Amino acid sequence: MRSKIMPPYETIRAAKAPAAMPPRHRAALGKVSPLTRISALAGLAVLAGCAAPPPAFEAPTARAATAALDLPLSEIFPGSPRAAPVPRAAVLPSNSELARDFMELSFSLESGRRFGQFSRFEGPVTVALAPGAPPAAEPELVRLVARLRREAGLPISVGASASNHIRIEFVPRRKMRREAPGAACFVVPNATNWSDYRAQRRTPAGDWAQVKQRTAATVFIPVEATPQELRDCLHEETSQALGPLNDLYRLPDSVWNDDNFQSVLTRYDMMQLRATYAPELQSGLSAPEVQARLPAVFARLNPAGGAVRGLREDPTPRAYVNAVNRAIGPGSTRARRAAAQTAIQLATAQGWHDTRAAFGWYALGRLTVQSDPETALHAFATAGAIYRSTPGAGIQSAHVDMQLAALALSSGHAQEAIALADRALAPALEGENAALVATLHLIRAEAYEALGEGVQARQARLDSGQWAGYGFGSDAAARARAAEVAARAQAGRG
Repeated sequence: MRSKIMPPYETIRAAKAPAAMPPRHRAALGKVSPLTRISALAGLAVLAGCAAPPPAFEAPTARAATAALDLPLSEIFPGSPRAAPVPRAAVLPSNSELARDFMELSFSLESGRRFGQFSRFEGPVTVALAPGAPPAAEPELVRLVARLRREAGLPISVGASASNHIRIEFVPRRKMRREAPGAACFVVPNATNWSDYRAQRRTPAGDWAQVKQRTAATVFIPVEATPQELRDCLHEETSQALGPLNDLYRLPDSVWNDDNFQSVLTRYDMMQLRATYAPELQSGLSAPEVQARLPAVFARLNPAGGAVRGLREDPTPRAYVNAVNRAIGPGSTRARRAAAQTAIQLATAQGWHDTRAAFGWYALGRLTVQSDPETALHAFATAGAIYRSTPGAGIQSAHVDMQLAALALSSGHAQEAIALADRALAPALEGENAALVATLHLIRAEAYEALGEGVQARQARLDSGQWAGYGFGSDAAARARAAEVAARAQAGRG
């Protein structure tokens, strides 16, 4: 299930104005421009994901609610639906890494529970919306199914059938919170509707680990979900109804990561789904049997990936997962900050220099941006440097640059804010994150205004408006975001 957490771009409102910053922070920014300092930190090397403790029979994924223009998606993201596979991660990981990830994604749940048999749908699959779906749901579902057919080669179609069927049901958020407080959306096996799910959720029928062959699954999404949140939930939960049941913090370019940075299925995800439905595999195989067949599967599907030469495990200790969950979950800021520091220490001890190492720093930045901007600046810059050195982590880098641009704006360094926002725009667009794109244009608009560049400021506001409705969901939410950014700019002029 997709966890209900604060999206990465939400912390604009959290930072204090420079007048409230410690004198040492103001002096440092006055001596060296933020961009120069940030670049130096980045040369060395807000928050995005959270899962509640799982029940005895858990749904597999956790995904954050995003906020969500009334423009058709094809106008918001030109070229959608795509005529070709997504361009991100043009170079896939090696086949050894793909096979290693496949095993961990397919034989474990988020809670860490392992199970012994492989499962998937056997034969053509149908997916349909339950009555009462929001108007935005149908075009999003049609677009997703077209991608799954084209990019993953799946025998899936929109429609209903007696078996091999995925149902998408929209439920009031309050009901979902009562059953799964940490989830924005989730998928369960064998249930046909909400009542059926509640009746069997603590029985073997509702336990993914007990499923030997998939015949039915239902995705639950809040009926109040904004267009962007709806799309994100459709992508992650439908794909997990079809394939991997686990999320891994180490995956940079996948929706199957509890950091929730990725919004739509990536090339990596499509490759893993293609492998899931490879003819060499079938439901009921044991983990050793699947592992023995994966070298041939990936050699055929990804010949450029090399031979599978043993599966070098790279597990993420539960201590790290627990620390991250505490850092991004409920609780006092002091306790959450300590948990983020624990995650950083654990990542350092493991020798990681990947998304797991970066995420701890990102969490620390989100938790200190108000109380200790100097620490936040260092944390974001460190996270950004790691993300930029990680193939496939462009959207993560864009979120970091947005945070740094907001800090620069509130410190009165408008030119640096523009440079950081400009650097983030391309990966934000590629990641199809409308809320992030709209926020970046708002930062640019306020920075241009501060520089007396009225024409550029007006154009940036128009650009933001193109994305705001899809990204934030309502005029009120879009105006609130604009007010937050304007307050940052005012602080920088104060």
